[in-house]
Amino acid sequence: MSDQSFDTDGHFDEDAVEPELLQFEMPLSFSSERLDKVLAALLPAHSRSRLQQWISDGRVRVNGEPAKVRQTIRAGDRIAVQEQALPEQMAFSPENLPLDIIAATEHYIIVNKAAGMVTHPGAGNWSGTLLNALLYHFPELSQIPRAGIVHRLDKDTSGVLMVARTEIAQTHLVRQLQARSVGRQYVALAKGAMAEQGTVDAAIGRDRRIAVRMSTDAPIAPKEARTHYQREAWGQWQGHFISRVACRLETGRTHQIRVHLTSLGHPLLGDSLYGGPNWLGAERQMLHAQHLSFNDPTDNTEQHYTAPMPADMQQLIDAVEWL
Repeated sequence: MSDQSFDTDGHFDEDAVEPELLQFEMPLSFSSERLDKVLAALLPAHSRSRLQQWISDGRVRVNGEPAKVRQTIRAGDRIAVQEQALPEQMAFSPENLPLDIIAATEHYIIVNKAAGMVTHPGAGNWSGTLLNALLYHFPELSQIPRAGIVHRLDKDTSGVLMVARTEIAQTHLVRQLQARSVGRQYVALAKGAMAEQGTVDAAIGRDRRIAVRMSTDAPIAPKEARTHYQREAWGQWQGHFISRVACRLETGRTHQIRVHLTSLGHPLLGDSLYGGPNWLGAERQMLHAQHLSFNDPTDNTEQHYTAPMPADMQQLIDAVEWL
């Protein structure tokens, strides 16, 4: 378990350690009761199932001996409990995970995020994220909100992503995103033969039928979204048409490219959430953040960074008969 945790300001508390051992002694007036029920009364902030797990994990002792879930507690018994931090309390811990660093300056870091890595901790993904890796490789980011992360990529989207190294740089980069002056270009492999170029201008919000999806079709709380696309090539595989498309974001909504291309009838290969086929054995949505441009936070010079095509996506590209 990490010996660090976040304080109320979102910064590391260097002195935080394993939660202290909690000790209780049952009064002489206490009537016999099952251990898990006793703990539920003593520690109401924790669920019964969690307390039972602590007992099973050996984190509870009665009179100095490892406890059992159905053990009966009597007057005078001494109970010791070693609390365990909740997964979300450990979300901002450094983890020694590999990172592909494209560039690192005094003010920002450019990362080539691997497909399969979640950008920021959240429900179901409290560890193993890009944030956890950044805190390990760049410990100073513990002093920056969200470890300097300025924008996100979906878990199964690979590619270039920028991280601020100072609060001043973070503010500068966030303002560029808000002003829509950051250049973000993606390459996607989509089902079918798409039009040569176009713009999808359709608000995106939560899908009314499937909570984990976003939608342009009467969505919940829609927000303006605009994607420009240009077909770079189209080809065939076993009689199926496939398009290689360059997409440029003007806004940055959740799943934006995936949703917008699906709305045109061209879901991404491997994108099962939006009905994309797994042609060529695609195991994730075939979407890669290829190019990023922005102004340097210090001298305002224009910066350009590119992430090479990931091996799994390049393998699919090589297998298509481009026309």
